[in-house]
Amino acid sequence: MKHPLPDRPQHICVLRLSALGDVCNLVPTVRALQRQWPEARITWIVGKGEHSLLAGLSGVEFVVYDKSTGLAGMRALWRELSDTRFDLLLHMQQALRASVLSLGLKADLRVGYDKARAKDAQHWFTQRQLAPHPHAHVLDSYLDFARLLGVEDLSLTWDLPVPEAAVEEARGITGEAPYLLISPCANPRLRNFRNWSAEGYAAVIEHAWRQHGLTTVLTGGGSTQERELGERIRALCPPEVVTDVIGDTSLKGLLALIRDARAVIAPDSGPVHMANALGAPVVGLYATTNPDRAGPYLWRAFVVDRYPDAVRTYLHKSPADLPWGQRVRHPDAMSLIRAEDVIDRLEALLAQSESPIETESPDEA
Repeated sequence: MKHPLPDRPQHICVLRLSALGDVCNLVPTVRALQRQWPEARITWIVGKGEHSLLAGLSGVEFVVYDKSTGLAGMRALWRELSDTRFDLLLHMQQALRASVLSLGLKADLRVGYDKARAKDAQHWFTQRQLAPHPHAHVLDSYLDFARLLGVEDLSLTWDLPVPEAAVEEARGITGEAPYLLISPCANPRLRNFRNWSAEGYAAVIEHAWRQHGLTTVLTGGGSTQERELGERIRALCPPEVVTDVIGDTSLKGLLALIRDARAVIAPDSGPVHMANALGAPVVGLYATTNPDRAGPYLWRAFVVDRYPDAVRTYLHKSPADLPWGQRVRHPDAMSLIRAEDVIDRLEALLAQSESPIETESPDEA
């Protein structure tokens, strides 16, 4: 027997802690819920860094969980919400940590992924599951929660807040001149082979300067890996062409830099999805992950896609034979991307003056 869905939920909990790209892809679902039930309260339990990106999102109450605090942090969050009962808990993170966290929350109905998408046995922690959706993009998987609840308007809107202080931060870096923004590194996690070469980026930077008069701003986090890659890129370029602010911006400042860039280039990482959310033209560099599942949603036509080549070269299979979402964890996979591939997509992007689709419903795409 299926647990009934509420007709008009009064208080909805969204449980999605990380990561930056994922929370950007989730925002259209939150906007769809707000359109369907404008009087409902929405509480989003989110990670600390992700909150600094989303802070100020209209109509959303945030409860911040710092993953570094472990079980003590969970207990503190449970105490904070001990007097709160949700009509709906949308369990939107397929991770055991999030499932354990959900156990201390009070909710009339817990909704999660179908068994095929429920990693870490997430379906054991929910009462209703989504309908199967094979080969779904991450953004569409989030919208499946709205579909299950009967939400009618699934048009894509974000309206991420970019405060004036962030705009001033960005202008202090770029001035008024047009620029290309490159975020060269993905999250420096174990076996996360998503980074392209310094030589490749330098070739693209030189092309953008010579052909379009665009200087380049390098952005990213403050890890040693990211800073060292930025230094290698900068050493290969004339100094007047590159501004390196890797590790030196706030997340809101990064949003402002992305929003106002002439174009953005990055591997599968948060900035490609931030750009997508802001309507900023973006070239995603993909070889270890499938862009049909995790590419910048509205700009997938401009992705450099070497994922099929990587699957054949390093896994010796056809992409059709792999489980959906499987990564190619090989350190040489991104070397399949050539500078001329990126330049070609950049040229196509610069020739297009507007975002491909601002508010298209995924059901009409």
